[in-house]
Amino acid sequence: MFQALSLLMLLGTTVQEGVAMQTATFGGGCFWCTEAIYERIEGVTGVKSGYSGGTVKNPTYKQVCSGETGHAEVIQIQFDASRVSYEQLLEVFFKTHDPTTLNRQGADVGTQYRSVIFTHSPEQAEIAKRVKTALDTAGIWPNPIVTEITPIETFYPAENYHQDYFELNPNQGYCRAVIAPKVEKFEKVFKSLLKH
Repeated sequence: MFQALSLLMLLGTTVQEGVAMQTATFGGGCFWCTEAIYERIEGVTGVKSGYSGGTVKNPTYKQVCSGETGHAEVIQIQFDASRVSYEQLLEVFFKTHDPTTLNRQGADVGTQYRSVIFTHSPEQAEIAKRVKTALDTAGIWPNPIVTEITPIETFYPAENYHQDYFELNPNQGYCRAVIAPKVEKFEKVFKSLLKH
């Protein structure tokens, strides 16, 4: 999308030294796709697929897919901020999905596929809003960014068969057709962030 533009250059930010482990939660469409990308980033120590932002406690995948619970498919990321910054994770987030389509990513349609950042602190909220504003102002996309930014309330881990889905099912049709090309593109654009 906007490979030539570095979000970190745009914002003038750097990786923080000596910061404890942190958590980030993003929804950018199907969680199988986003999980496969973030698992490859240096400094990310864990990624879990799940649901957030809805009204039903402990929702099932079937309930979330109905679009009636209000949850989004999300990933929750554990990361070492001395090795990768929240801004870098946001750069990956905005470059690996379309943040201008409301409740849709490609063929996946519904509120469960909305573009959303669930923040874990006032600092994360401020950074996410600043990044969103900077990207909108830069006019990267022809349409405005619709990404929702909201404090996290509850994260519900998805069923076990959703965890590490791409790694465990590389030959499944959706993985070959949708996830594999997305991961390949990510690895080319973000070589410097890849785990060694």
